[in-house]
Amino acid sequence: MTDLTPFTYGTESIRVVTVNGEPWFVAADVCRAISVDITQTRRLEDDEKGLHSVQTPGGHQSVTIVNEPGLYSLILRSRKPEARRFQRWITHEVIPSIRRTGGYGQPQIPGSYAEALEAAARQAREREAAEQRARELEPSANAWEMLVDATGDYSMREAAQILDRDPAINMGQNRLARYLRENAWVDRKGTPYQRKVDRGQLVARILPYQHPHTGESKLDTQVRVTAKGMRELHRMLGGERPLRLDPPPEAQPALLPA
Repeated sequence: MTDLTPFTYGTESIRVVTVNGEPWFVAADVCRAISVDITQTRRLEDDEKGLHSVQTPGGHQSVTIVNEPGLYSLILRSRKPEARRFQRWITHEVIPSIRRTGGYGQPQIPGSYAEALEAAARQAREREAAEQRARELEPSANAWEMLVDATGDYSMREAAQILDRDPAINMGQNRLARYLRENAWVDRKGTPYQRKVDRGQLVARILPYQHPHTGESKLDTQVRVTAKGMRELHRMLGGERPLRLDPPPEAQPALLPA
């Protein structure tokens, strides 16, 4: 299969082409099916995407295509339940069918009972291989769900360290504080805007601390980022890897400079 072949997924047409025996998917079709903006393809690695020339009424046109790793990266970026169903359709039907017949929905009729058994076994092996590849390329299939279930909140330092694990995000405590100010999460004094508190993205805790010079015990307000806020920041900052949250440590007394 060297030309683009359309596969029907619900009401969508997903065009696929094989390159060196491997399926590549038209990025625009995939993004439309899983409700991801096409600009997300810019964040894919160079070896996860490419261009393919197609014939249109206006002449040849280049379209962006993505391979399996690129496909699963796009699926991870979707927050729609449909993305999981789409991945299952790809791994259970499309990829095994392409590798078995060179196309979708074009099975060869077995000539004997033995051939039918072998075809069934081969299809099962190919489906398992596709699922295994999806698991390998997607470190945590339930990453977003795990994040939704996470509870607790994080200090600026803790939040910055977690976000900085993503190779697409370069973050430190001061940089995160500045980002929150510039994007209207907190005001110039670092006080969280009420809408961010109401949305459950930030909380303000009153924590005790010991004055470094006088030793006097005082109270101070500390802005902390919730799990929901971490998810939103990860999205806004263009994170590429599934976001994993450590269990929030116990809030310790804050030591503030004099």
